[in-house]
Amino acid sequence: MMSSSIVQHVSECFIKPLHPIPESNRICHLTTWDIAMSSMNYIQKGLLFKKPNNQQHFIHNLLENLNHSLSLALFHFYPLSGRLVTQISQDPPSYSIFVDCSNNNPGARFIYATLDITISDILSPIDVPPVVKSLFDLNKAINHDGHTLPLLSIQVTELVDGLFIGCSMNHCIGDGTSFWKFFNTWSEIFQAQGHGYDHDVPISRQPFHNRWFPEGYGPLINLPFKHQDEFVSRFKAPKLRERIFHFTAESIAKLKAKANREYNTNKISSFQSLSAHVWRSITRARRLTNDRKTSCMVAVNNRPRMKPPLPEEYFGTSVDTVSAEATVGELLENDLGWVAWKVHVAVTKHDDSEIRKSVEKWLESPVILDLDRHYDPLSGVAMISSPRFNMYGNEFGMGKAVAVLCGYANKCDGNVTVYEGHEGGGVWIWKFLYLQML
Repeated sequence: MMSSSIVQHVSECFIKPLHPIPESNRICHLTTWDIAMSSMNYIQKGLLFKKPNNQQHFIHNLLENLNHSLSLALFHFYPLSGRLVTQISQDPPSYSIFVDCSNNNPGARFIYATLDITISDILSPIDVPPVVKSLFDLNKAINHDGHTLPLLSIQVTELVDGLFIGCSMNHCIGDGTSFWKFFNTWSEIFQAQGHGYDHDVPISRQPFHNRWFPEGYGPLINLPFKHQDEFVSRFKAPKLRERIFHFTAESIAKLKAKANREYNTNKISSFQSLSAHVWRSITRARRLTNDRKTSCMVAVNNRPRMKPPLPEEYFGTSVDTVSAEATVGELLENDLGWVAWKVHVAVTKHDDSEIRKSVEKWLESPVILDLDRHYDPLSGVAMISSPRFNMYGNEFGMGKAVAVLCGYANKCDGNVTVYEGHEGGGVWIWKFLYLQML
C-alpha cells in the first residue's frame, strides 16, 4: 500500500504574524554563520502523533488552532515570516544578504495534506519508507532560495490513525537550537489558547534577536561576489537507505564507562562515547584500506563556548563543525577509549578563541558550505543535531509524539542524525539515523 500511497495536498495558505512587526525589527541582518549555510538545504524535522479517536470536527479545530497559534509564534520569531534580500551597489562596490521582515511579506506557508497509511506503515519497516520525505514541504530547496520561497513552511499531514507536523525552516535564519526553540514555543502558545489567552499569549522565554558580529564588523557583511552563481551550489544526494537505531540508556552508560576506563579518564561524555562507537562501526563496515584517512565530524553549538556566552535563546545560526581524524588502521586497531578521546579533544578545544579565529578567517575569505566539497561520504562520518534538543517536550492536543522524523535535507552516506532520549516502556532511548548508499 505504501508504494502506491501519495500525499494529497488539500489546502494551502500563508500565515503572517498576528501583530504588525515594529519598524525597528523589519531588517534582520545575517552573520557569517548564517550566510555560510546558503547552499545547504532547509532544516526538516517533524513529529508524528497518534490521532484521537471519535473526536468530531477534530481536524477542523486542530488546523484552526494551529493557524492561530502559528501567527502568534511568528510575532515573536518574526524573521521566519520574511524573505531573503540581496543588496548590490556599485559605488562603493558591495554585495550583502539580509532578511526583509516587513509586514508586506506573504509570511510562512501552511499546508494541510492527507496520506492513506497508518503510523505502523511508517515505523514498522526496517528502513524508513521513502514516503516520509513527502511529509515535508520545500524538498531539495536550498537556503538561498529563501529570496523567493518562504523561510518557514509547515505541512500537517493527516494519516489513517495519526497526524504528522513537518517543519521546514531556512538554515540561514536559525540552527537546530533555534528550530526547536521556535517549535516548542509554538506548542506553548497552542496550549495556552482557550485559557484566557488568545491574542497576547505570554511565552516563558523570549527569543534573542541581536545577532552576533565580531568587533568592527556588521551589521551588513560585504561579500566578495558579483553574482549568486559564484557561491551557490546544489548538492545532489545519491540513492540512500535510511535506518533508525535505538540505544537504551543502559547501553549508552556501558559505552561511556568502557571508554573512560580504557583511556583512564572520567572526561569522555556519553555523546562522545557513542559517536566513537558509531564512527568505528561504520568505518569497519566500509572495509577501507588501513592507510585511508577517515574523520568524524561533529556539529557543536557556539553559544555556551563564547566569552561572554551568547544567550541560550539567541535566535540564529551559531554552530560550527569540528573533526576528529585518524587512519582506518588506527581507528580499528585501538580501543573505544582511544577513539572517544579523539572526539573529546576535537570538541573541547573548540573554545572562544577558536570560534573567533574561525570567524575572522571566514571574513577574510568567505566559505559557503557545500557537501560536495566539505564532506567525504566515502570515508567520513557526520554527527548532526543533538540529544540535548527538547524534541518530545511539545504538545498539540494529541499527547506526546510517538516519533521524530526528518526529511530529504542534507543527507549523504555516513550522515547520522541524533535524536533526543524518549521515554518509552520505561526506558530512555536515543535514536540515531544512519544512511548508507545502496
